[in-house]
Amino acid sequence: MTRSVFAAPALAMALALSPVPAAAGEVAEGLVRMPSAHSVETTLDRLARLLKDKGLTVFTRVNHAANAAGAGLEMRDAQVLIFGNPKLGTPLMKAAPTAAIDLPQKALAYEDDAGRVWLAYTDPEYLAARHGITGRDAVLDRIAKALDTFATKATQ
Repeated sequence: MTRSVFAAPALAMALALSPVPAAAGEVAEGLVRMPSAHSVETTLDRLARLLKDKGLTVFTRVNHAANAAGAGLEMRDAQVLIFGNPKLGTPLMKAAPTAAIDLPQKALAYEDDAGRVWLAYTDPEYLAARHGITGRDAVLDRIAKALDTFATKATQ
């Protein structure tokens, strides 16, 4: 196993800046979240269609509720769509190879305790801060605008 060795001050700073996991009912740091007027399945169907129509690649869809049911467990509906555009993601990964852990992009549609459906995705500014990406503002702005447009159309 290969490990990086950090100086104590660098490690302390990294831990201090690490996001604290959200408690139940709270929104996690770095997520953009919007309510959907549709079911989880329909929200992601609409999003996938929009993405494909604009030439993005939809890699896969993970149905967490179905997977839980297959293990004899129950959970509210939650599905993740994994998608991307190498022309936009590659410059970010070249700037910071660790960004590959968060790319390609993911969108989560889920039902909350009250039965409302939400669509959530990682804020590109958070992604940049998390991985120390600098000098790629134009790419990050383009991604942010595209994600907002796709998410808004998918949820309305």
